[in-house]
Amino acid sequence: METKNLIIFVVLSFLILAFFGPQPDKSEQQVNDDTNIVEDKSLPSDLNNKNISTAFNLDKSNYIKVETDMYELSISLEGGDIRKLNLKKYKNDNSGAPYQLMSDAADPLLYVAQSGLLGKSLPTHRSVYESPLSSYQMAGKELQVPLIFENDQFLVKKVYTFKENSYEIGTSFQILNKSQNNIAPTAYYQFIHDGESNQGSNFMPTFTGTAYYTDAENFQKISFGDVDSAPFTLESNNGWIGIIQRYFASSWIMPLKQNREFFSKEITSNVYASGLKTGLPEILPGETLSFDTKLYSGPQAKQYLEKAAPGMELTVDYGWLTILAAPLFSVLSGIQKVVINWGASIILLTVLIKLLFYPLSASSYKSMAQMRELAPRLQSMKEKFGDDKQKMQKAMMELYKTEKINPLGGCLPILVQIPVFIALYWVLLGSVELRNASFLYITDLSSKDPYYLLPILMAASMFVQTKLNPKPTDPMQARLMMMMPIIFSIFFFFFPAGLVLYWLVNNLLSMAQQWHINKKIHAAALKKKGHA
Repeated sequence: METKNLIIFVVLSFLILAFFGPQPDKSEQQVNDDTNIVEDKSLPSDLNNKNISTAFNLDKSNYIKVETDMYELSISLEGGDIRKLNLKKYKNDNSGAPYQLMSDAADPLLYVAQSGLLGKSLPTHRSVYESPLSSYQMAGKELQVPLIFENDQFLVKKVYTFKENSYEIGTSFQILNKSQNNIAPTAYYQFIHDGESNQGSNFMPTFTGTAYYTDAENFQKISFGDVDSAPFTLESNNGWIGIIQRYFASSWIMPLKQNREFFSKEITSNVYASGLKTGLPEILPGETLSFDTKLYSGPQAKQYLEKAAPGMELTVDYGWLTILAAPLFSVLSGIQKVVINWGASIILLTVLIKLLFYPLSASSYKSMAQMRELAPRLQSMKEKFGDDKQKMQKAMMELYKTEKINPLGGCLPILVQIPVFIALYWVLLGSVELRNASFLYITDLSSKDPYYLLPILMAASMFVQTKLNPKPTDPMQARLMMMMPIIFSIFFFFFPAGLVLYWLVNNLLSMAQQWHINKKIHAAALKKKGHA
């Protein structure tokens, strides 16, 4: 039965989603307390002391406001940290306000980008900078925000550079050695993030945590919980490290072949630091050294990620079904470029997938239609043999053999479609392009249907399918089959609307195909009886 197969499909899909979806990669962790950035004695004590407050003791009084075509930012004069970062082209789920990616409010979101220099008298993220202006606004293709730190030993200029239509933020240090001694500073770049916010739910299992990439280890993820007891460190001369969450990513990206050490560690209760550090060339007295790196902070959109750094596109993680999910998204986005609507694209993709599986589905529906024609004879056999299940089973198998019917013929198409269903689930769950994408009354195809209309239609289509299939001979099973559409449609209430739209359209196409085959098989059966 198609409804029964759908139920099997949904159950297996939930099991696969639960155990085989995108998971954190628990890489081999190397502990090196002497070189780990968060253990460096020249850093402020907040990164060495787990007894500080969850609020991380951040100064919240001196901010520089920055606005570009992509961002609204607040930069603190303490350390020159990026404390607040809003993405202007993405909206919050419940309002029209720009999406807040970073914040130092700790409510519970605590997410800031910090950078500094290690060495006696050099500025860390606790040092206070000065700024020529209190606010900056992009007026051309580029905006620079300079911060100045000076003492009797050094003059350090920290400059953020923003470019038009870019989520890459240039971050440079210019260090003038005013002392009489040679110095060899170390630069560090890190994110501070709480371990509670943006962690998803049972029905929307998403990952928020540390991610890094190197040529040797490829793309890896580390959950915050993985470093509670043992900090992670890794040395490399390439790659990036950052924080990823559903739809968005931030990473520190250094020049190629520059030696670096990645790290991730809990620094206080449920607060984590992830970043990298690198040794800079020696600076002679009176000389100036400039060192550039960049911060990517924005959507997990392919056109931006591929430009930012090698491996950044892998932050869009479809799990073990990437081999199917990536082509599905490519086809989906290709259709969207033509029809200019993601909902319509999902419908057309469903039609394409249905055409692809048409031969398998036809075989399945033919088997079910034949079973439907046999239903009266099976009922008669049940009445004849009563409770003698052994004789009933033997008679049924002989009947199937005589009529050349495979009672399990409807299962294969379901098993084949499960990977496609799961892959599309992760595409709809992880593609930022579908965030806030509208279709008819639905304002966000990546979230559940606000009026539950699609799940209700889904339940109705399942009820109709029960009428297209043979009625179970067991009254209890028949009642159960009637209840299953309601029970399983409840799960669809929590699925992304785009996914429910896909399966509803798939159901409607299946019903049309099944009705056609039922009619064809029934006509053949009547013709056979006429000749008998």
